Amino acid sequence: MQLKTILNRIEKHPSFVYGDPIFEGDALVVSIRPRANSRAVCSGCGQRRGMYDTAREPRRFQFVPLWGISVFFLYTMRRVNCPACGVKVESVPWAEGKSPITTSLAWFLAHWAKRMSWKEVADAFQTSWESVFRAVKIAVTWGLANRDLGSVEAIGVDEVLWHRGHKYLTVVYEIGPGCKRLLWVGEERKEKTIRAFFDWFGARAKKLKYVCSDMWKPYLKVIAEKASGAIHVLDRFHIMANISKAIDEIRAKEAKQLKADGYEPVLKKSRWLLLKRPENLTARQATSMKVLLQYNLRSVKAYLLKEEFQRLWDYDSPAWAGKFLDQWCRMVMRTGLDPMKKVARSLRSHRTLILNWFRDRGVISAGAVEGLNNKLKLTTRRAYGFRTFKAAETALYHAMGGLPEPERTHRFC
Repeated sequence: MQLKTILNRIEKHPSFVYGDPIFEGDALVVSIRPRANSRAVCSGCGQRRGMYDTAREPRRFQFVPLWGISVFFLYTMRRVNCPACGVKVESVPWAEGKSPITTSLAWFLAHWAKRMSWKEVADAFQTSWESVFRAVKIAVTWGLANRDLGSVEAIGVDEVLWHRGHKYLTVVYEIGPGCKRLLWVGEERKEKTIRAFFDWFGARAKKLKYVCSDMWKPYLKVIAEKASGAIHVLDRFHIMANISKAIDEIRAKEAKQLKADGYEPVLKKSRWLLLKRPENLTARQATSMKVLLQYNLRSVKAYLLKEEFQRLWDYDSPAWAGKFLDQWCRMVMRTGLDPMKKVARSLRSHRTLILNWFRDRGVISAGAVEGLNNKLKLTTRRAYGFRTFKAAETALYHAMGGLPEPERTHRFC
């Protein structure tokens, strides 16, 4: 079977004809010419128009490599005389705009860019990092324009550190039972950032049933304003994370004080003993924990308060859960553990949102948000960081957006 026959089977364009392929060095070059009497398509309005002139030099378009051989299309562009748009360069079906890569190669590279880093894809298929970036951008642009947002009922809002110097991204995920994907990403974690999401989301915000977030004040304020009809949940992951931070602060301060006073360093290497759940301790850690619990330490008191708080999640009724929460906060406020008292005051101020965790009956969970955050960090780490927000945004939508793809004659992979 000749190469022209293969191309006509997998990459057929009715108004154009493939010429005989030739080798130029290690690359295979296939010339393309328009069919006789065919009219060019205006790149402005998309209508077929009469020809104005022809370019002096042909353009090269990189195609999907075949049998490990680089393949290029060679075509001399025409200009059309369009009554609506003026003199315009024609639009060709195998590439978009001034892109030097074909649409088929773009989708081919974008597909592989989900499996490997962009640099690895560029090296594997004999192209440049910029070509891979353009390919991913084409896929993301098409996917964002054609994705379905009509069924979004539950979202999770969080911030993620993506660069040194406290540079954050605000990310919004769809976390409904049947769909986990990235909906939107914005620069920084300010009030105007989350407002930008709701401005983009528009009237769909009124259809939201559940919203999950942490206790970041700008998020709470805007969500209460824009999605007042949804059940706003502060999930247990963020709450327990705050308690763990308080315990770690108490432990670090107490360990330093014990050392200064000349006491035995019983808190040395105890950080994970105090932060882990008892059922997750190894046999060696469990033994060490039994020894540590014999001491009357502030860190041990904070640990016991944390384990007592875990009983909250066993309740089915929001009313009984609320009574337990109030009792636990009163107990903490009578201790001298300032970091834990700070947590208790925060829980009191967000009491209604915490109890929404019981009202949604486990429909959503921030565990999904944290899982997606881990995938987000893996995406940025695999690329060794992106210098610009636009590059990071494109990569994240591509890897986590669950974006649709157009129907194609052949996928090549």
